[in-house]
Amino acid sequence: MGKSDDIKQEVMAWHGMGFLCLCRQQTSKEEKSAVNLQLSAAYQTESKYCCSIGTEDILGTSSNFSRWKEEKSRRARNFQPQQQQQQNQDSNDGELKRCNWITKNSDKVYVAFHDECWGVPVYDDNQLFELLALSGMLMDYNWTEILKRKEVFREAFNGFDPNIVSKMGEKEIMEIASNKAIMLAESRVRCIVDNSKCIMKIAREFGSFSNYMWGNVNFKPTINRYRYPRNVPLRSPKAEAISKDLLKRGFRFVGPVIVCSFMQAAGLTIDHLVDCFRYSECVSLAERPWRHI
Repeated sequence: MGKSDDIKQEVMAWHGMGFLCLCRQQTSKEEKSAVNLQLSAAYQTESKYCCSIGTEDILGTSSNFSRWKEEKSRRARNFQPQQQQQQNQDSNDGELKRCNWITKNSDKVYVAFHDECWGVPVYDDNQLFELLALSGMLMDYNWTEILKRKEVFREAFNGFDPNIVSKMGEKEIMEIASNKAIMLAESRVRCIVDNSKCIMKIAREFGSFSNYMWGNVNFKPTINRYRYPRNVPLRSPKAEAISKDLLKRGFRFVGPVIVCSFMQAAGLTIDHLVDCFRYSECVSLAERPWRHI
């Protein structure tokens, strides 16, 4: 993929996320003050804990130090001021607090995707294949447009079963490409079929596509704590590494921005904003022991 294609992919994927304008909002004095108070409280909590266990306990042995680090990480994840917890439950108009890119004008299908799917860890090969294919469509459409045609895509690609899609011939490819309800260019259809063949190769090597994808993150989702939409990345070092390996394995339309969108949707990384009601729910799912289904 050339540099110009990669740039186009980044721009279109960003547009697909639906929060370009929100990422450029200025932080108010009140927001800055609230953040400072929260940080101060967090530092005080950590300081009290360090004092209670003593310097010798922290540095005395590597095991003690490791336990301190784990406890520090746990407390940081669980720290949530009472005011913020209330905001997670209800906003001023009595509605659930969601990520800022979900607005009153957002389509119901997009809201449902945010509330029920986005950020939930996915372990099923068919579902992972589907999300990878849908994320690749962000080059041409936004999430709302894609989600409205999701059932049509599922019917056309046999529930995104890579074993079936990989066996599609020229006739099936042309039928899908000519279907006006699907609105996918022939090149996009061929890309999905070709990627399914790559998935089958990975499944033979790693046991499943799920094993491969989750192995890239040590079988544990990355839990982030983003407060503002502008903090949510378009790409990440991990997405770049996975993208590079997928390209080596023959995948197409899997640049780092597309892979990052896929990771967010499939729960490989938790990128809900911390004051979103779904954040704590997805974190709870992410912290469960990994079980391949």
